[in-house]
Amino acid sequence: MELPAQCALLRIFFGEDDRAADGKPLHEAIVIKARETGMAGATVLRGPLGFGRSSVLHTAKILRLSQDLPIVVEIVDAPQKIDALIPEIKALITREKVEVIRYGDGD
Repeated sequence: MELPAQCALLRIFFGEDDRAADGKPLHEAIVIKARETGMAGATVLRGPLGFGRSSVLHTAKILRLSQDLPIVVEIVDAPQKIDALIPEIKALITREKVEVIRYGDGD
């Protein structure tokens, strides 16, 4: 697969307790959907600290049993493929222009 030099970076923010309609963890459902639609790749990042719309602080501090830590899913692909995925996701979403320097070995 080859990517154009000018792509879009999609970032999706939510909590690790969030679920898709079928009950799967939301991050898993998003990555599976990205793979099924032929996206170049997706990465799930788990944050140690964060808050969202509710202003509730979610933390991974040792003295506190933490749940619902912040999750960010990042996907880079051609803008039109990113745009097609956005309507299916119900979370805080950001999109920015990125330049792809290298994707794989270039073979």
